Amino acid sequence: MRRGITATALVAALALAATACGSDDETGSKSSGELSGTVTWWDTSSVGSEDKVFKKLAEGFEKKHPKVDVKYVNVPFGEAQNKFKNAAQAGDGAPDVIRSEVAWTPDFANLGYLAPLDGTAALKNQDDFLKQAVASTEYEGKTYAVPQVIDSMGVFYNKKMFKEAGVEAPADLDDLKTVAKKIKDKTGKTGLYLRGDDPYYFLSFLYGEGGDMVDAGSKSVTIDKPEGVKAFKAVKELVDDGTAKTDASDGWENMMQAFKNGDVAMMINGPWAVADTLTGSEFTDKDNLGVAPVPAGSAAQGAPQGGHNLAVYAGSKNLDASYAFVEYMTSVDSQATAAGELNLLPTRTSAYAKKEAVNSEIVGFFKPVVETAVERPWIPEGGSLFEPLRVEYTKVLTGQTTPEKAAKATGDSYRKLLEGWK
Repeated sequence: MRRGITATALVAALALAATACGSDDETGSKSSGELSGTVTWWDTSSVGSEDKVFKKLAEGFEKKHPKVDVKYVNVPFGEAQNKFKNAAQAGDGAPDVIRSEVAWTPDFANLGYLAPLDGTAALKNQDDFLKQAVASTEYEGKTYAVPQVIDSMGVFYNKKMFKEAGVEAPADLDDLKTVAKKIKDKTGKTGLYLRGDDPYYFLSFLYGEGGDMVDAGSKSVTIDKPEGVKAFKAVKELVDDGTAKTDASDGWENMMQAFKNGDVAMMINGPWAVADTLTGSEFTDKDNLGVAPVPAGSAAQGAPQGGHNLAVYAGSKNLDASYAFVEYMTSVDSQATAAGELNLLPTRTSAYAKKEAVNSEIVGFFKPVVETAVERPWIPEGGSLFEPLRVEYTKVLTGQTTPEKAAKATGDSYRKLLEGWK
């Protein structure tokens, strides 16, 4: 594994360069026994729904620590990874704390951009975290982040449309095709909106055919094995036979509007989409939203494990306050608030006993889904695996290439990215 500069050396360099990064105010201090200074937090949550709740929680931290100023910055999710890397590498403008997608954490840690959290206040009651949530926070024997939320994917469906068509949630891909046809016959609507510009939405189909992107244990590429080809064929058939409509760009907005307005009966999505979904005209009665497991493929039923962690920048000028902020935002009470107001799944076992989580039907549904979700490879290059897959996935759905060629091209790209892998 090549790094260019060792993580230890880079952390030291970042610390020396901290005068231009993280907090803008004077360095925080605990010399008086009280936290002070500034903590800049980059939040990557959805604007208009999640961001409001997380910002309010951050204000609660300020009330608890009145001498700490939390500078809240919402950074678009699609820009945050590279923006953080660029700022950390330059030693200028990186936040004290970042909300990191699970696949980013080992990447940032490998580059030396994150502060190790073992033995710090950030990891309070560490044994309370779900084991599968903790997995993405560890790299080479150290902990570099704290899990904030965990998630997976399911089929969101319009109950009224299903009732009109006389169908139930599909158990597998054959059921999906049958259900979609009945919906089309009865309502004139398309069965499924399949997001075509984000390969994360392809993973359930890949796992359903018994495949995966790579096997980290044996350091081998698996996307171009027969199972991967079958997965590409499966999604192509859904579009070709009219079961699903898709897109090549602006997929999130197109998918959400189509489902919220009743143009399609189903979409594959996760708990992060619930708050936005319930703003749609079809879901003014929130009970009209149904959620079911993703349809099984020919080999299995599986959905990817996702989520977000909170990580502390290695060059922060206010580490003590940053550790405390991470602990506060991942505490049982904070996670319960997110569960109650946003239907987001906690990463702490004890948070599931809180009334906010108990009363959330979405949390109740997704908890067992998360427990059986397929872990992605927690390797530094994990986040980089998606771009080659995105290109070929979109080309397959739009008829620009064949499943066989797409699988081979993706595999070839992976072997160039993962030096020495089979």
